[in-house]
Amino acid sequence: MSENSERTDSIMGASGSVLEAIGNTPLVKLRKVVPHGCAEVFVKVEGHNPTGSMKDRMAQSMIAGAEGDGRLRPGGTVVEYTGGSTGASLALVCAAKGYRLRIVTSDAFSQDKLTQMAAFGAELTLIPSEGGLITKGLIEGMIEKAKEFSRQPDTYWTDQLNNADSIAGYQPMGEEIWEQSGGRVDAFVQSIGTTASMRGAASALKRHNPGLRVIAVEPAESAVLSGGQPGAHLIEGIGIGYTPPMWDPALPDEIVPISTADAEGMARRLAREEGLFAGTSSGANVLAAIRVGQRLGPKARIATLLVDSGLKYLSTSMYQR
Repeated sequence: MSENSERTDSIMGASGSVLEAIGNTPLVKLRKVVPHGCAEVFVKVEGHNPTGSMKDRMAQSMIAGAEGDGRLRPGGTVVEYTGGSTGASLALVCAAKGYRLRIVTSDAFSQDKLTQMAAFGAELTLIPSEGGLITKGLIEGMIEKAKEFSRQPDTYWTDQLNNADSIAGYQPMGEEIWEQSGGRVDAFVQSIGTTASMRGAASALKRHNPGLRVIAVEPAESAVLSGGQPGAHLIEGIGIGYTPPMWDPALPDEIVPISTADAEGMARRLAREEGLFAGTSSGANVLAAIRVGQRLGPKARIATLLVDSGLKYLSTSMYQR
């Protein structure tokens, strides 16, 4: 870069890379879907990240961690299994850094996500689902295929369910929530996929408020963390059908199961009543926050996440009505 272009970037405040655009997303108070007598509910609008998902944070953190200790070297290949948002985020980071990316995914996930991953240059391998449903068997099949790819030379498997580097990527999100809320959060609600986002954000919030209540959310049809049996559901990105390896049972104060139908219904309400366009797990988060907020009362303040943009779900039944 020339001296003149460096000076122009500095004057205009331009970022040196798209990766610098990750984070610092808005925190918005919900005003219409929250019933009278409920706690205040604030949502972190993670759809403002470059790929439209909070997973940009963890993808950047996992790649940086691997680069730092030599697991990933220049010219290497990255492999992951994913329902789409993690894949799109990894594809963004790999495109920006010049790595090849191989993604194992499935027809169970939205076509919008698959298209987005491919647009960033990811090479997709699709594992067939049972009627478009997310099941334990599907997740296990995707993992096995990713493990097979990871045996190739010069290949780094991010292995999101077991990769603690991802937790550090979400700690800044907790700090952002605390600062944007004016230094007051009584409870934090988040749905459970790998558990990294809950662990990272909650740990940061608990440093400021040790008494913070932490609420985990899972699909009612596959409420394994609540002691139920695994089952099929349509809430993408969460509910893998077994306890995630990074799950810390001591962290959440309670676990709230939310059905697919209820999560979709709240996501549609958020779009129509609040002007906030988000995915199914975001609907589950808000519904769980409201249920908890009705118990805590109007003096409490709850923060949760709008995990990703509704633009990732345009081809699904949720927004085809």
